[in-house]
Amino acid sequence: MTFATIANIATMLFCAAVLVQSVRMMRSLRVVKEGALADVVGALDRSTTQARAVLSELRSALGECGINARRLADAKEIAAELEVMIGIANASAERLLDAASSARRDATEMASDEELVA
Repeated sequence: MTFATIANIATMLFCAAVLVQSVRMMRSLRVVKEGALADVVGALDRSTTQARAVLSELRSALGECGINARRLADAKEIAAELEVMIGIANASAERLLDAASSARRDATEMASDEELVA
């Protein structure tokens, strides 16, 4: 066998493979031509519409999260202010208790002094 004969055999094998692939492609194109492409386009259109709806819902949820984040920040500021107010109120209450107990002590001392004098 010469090189030319081997090359011709290889070329025939490649041509046979091309013919097989051509037949397969023709069958696929026939299926697409019969309406499968229209179904695919319709499905893509429906999925695009659904994706837009989901995107819209995500945008509204993100907007609500932004509003909630602002409210949370405001609530934290109010909580900090309330903590300060509670601290001031506790200090005032302690002072009032100290003053009341001091006044009671003074009153009992005065009463005991008066009993001693009398």
